[in-house]
Amino acid sequence: MAAPLIARNPIFHTHRFTLSSSFRAKSISLLNFAKMEGSEISEEVVEKAQDDLSVKKKIFVAGATGSTGKRIVQQLLAKGFAVKAGVRDLDKARTTFSSNNNPSLQFVRADVTDASDKLAEAIGDDTEAVVCATGFRPGWDLLAPWKVDNFGTVNLVEACRKVNVNRFILISSILVNGAAMGQLLNPAYIFLNVFGLTLVAKLQAENHIRKSGINYTIIRPGGLKNEPPTGNVVMEPEDTLYEGSISRDQVAEVAVESLAYPEASYKVVEIVARPDAPKRAYHDLFGSIIQA
Repeated sequence: MAAPLIARNPIFHTHRFTLSSSFRAKSISLLNFAKMEGSEISEEVVEKAQDDLSVKKKIFVAGATGSTGKRIVQQLLAKGFAVKAGVRDLDKARTTFSSNNNPSLQFVRADVTDASDKLAEAIGDDTEAVVCATGFRPGWDLLAPWKVDNFGTVNLVEACRKVNVNRFILISSILVNGAAMGQLLNPAYIFLNVFGLTLVAKLQAENHIRKSGINYTIIRPGGLKNEPPTGNVVMEPEDTLYEGSISRDQVAEVAVESLAYPEASYKVVEIVARPDAPKRAYHDLFGSIIQA
């Protein structure tokens, strides 16, 4: 049986904290005073220092109330992570997660179309990794895909750099590089680009992530289904899959598991689900992908 996610997570169980010089000075001063006044104060100082060191790092999820984002939040909480849900509408977020009273869930207002400085404040210095599950809403604004899927993702990446967050997971889509794959006439490629060249916008955002220096995993799922999984995950290298679908539950699972395995670092993976596919462990799935 595989070890629990947190136990095998290289990011979250090996993080080292350092105390500032001012904190050390104050602690030493208090401890010296405690030696003179008695052990009771000394114990109080030690307990306070231990509390400061046990602060739980969070995963920031952008687009947390979306169909895929909320599943990512739920699975992270189920695995024991603390989650900072970045949302545009706080009231909607509280309604969406009304049945979840988990103290490890925090809501913060965050719109990826805002400047990176504002997003950096939302992400904060208590965040270990960012998962981007945003997506534009189809409408008459043909620039919406660029505002959200391109500039919005870039803003989020730059915000991470400002607060020294060095782990970024992006939910993208298969066929983003359809032109280079010879899929210009693929009905899915044509349909997804009808609304302001959505796939082109996503591809440009991916390229920015890859050049940013941040440790990334870009997940390109096939057609998204709201229904529970009906097959096992198939994972392939970038620019490989041009058809297929997958449950949003499985997309969320891949996103969460990518935080646990170093094999997922600096990779673009494409995923669909197939009933005849064998069930494989995630370290094998991620490990099978050789990044070009």
